[in-house]
Amino acid sequence: MGSARLESFSDGVMAVIITIMAINLHPPTHADWHGLEQRLPDLAIYALSFAAVAIYWNNHHHLLRASTAISAAVMWFNLMLLFWLSLIPVGTQWVAQAPGSHWAATAYAVIYFLCAATYLALTRAIVQANHHDRHIVRALGYDLKGVGSMIFALVVVGLAILSPYLGYLGDVVVATWWVIPDRRLVKSKA
Repeated sequence: MGSARLESFSDGVMAVIITIMAINLHPPTHADWHGLEQRLPDLAIYALSFAAVAIYWNNHHHLLRASTAISAAVMWFNLMLLFWLSLIPVGTQWVAQAPGSHWAATAYAVIYFLCAATYLALTRAIVQANHHDRHIVRALGYDLKGVGSMIFALVVVGLAILSPYLGYLGDVVVATWWVIPDRRLVKSKA
């Protein structure tokens, strides 16, 4: 099986995730600065969550495009990634309702960690499915970026327990780490 169907399905799920988050946004109750100020936490967490899903979508695209073979393990890890990504709107809504809550911030950070861990597992499954492709093996065989971001995402869970706002800052750092798609994949297909 090629990656086109898997990529199309994943694109659709990620589009629905973003749509659900957008539907949960509400306009300010007052038509002035105070009304907008009340919605700033909602907008900030929405922006972070939108960026996270967009970054996963972009990197997922490059990961699947580099792959020439898709195994059952790849399909299952892909579904698992989509499951964790589908929880981002829940975490987003919880944080929007209670931005100072340790519970909400920790749950949000745990979702981030589970996405990172599953993306790393998906990457490993793609390397195994494409073991015959030296470009993919060379590009992804030693995944310092994936392992490092997963470990840091776990650290962020601890930060969120200490302070919700440290947790959010850590989530921004993890997301920023992946803004630029993995250059090894782009180079391996050049």
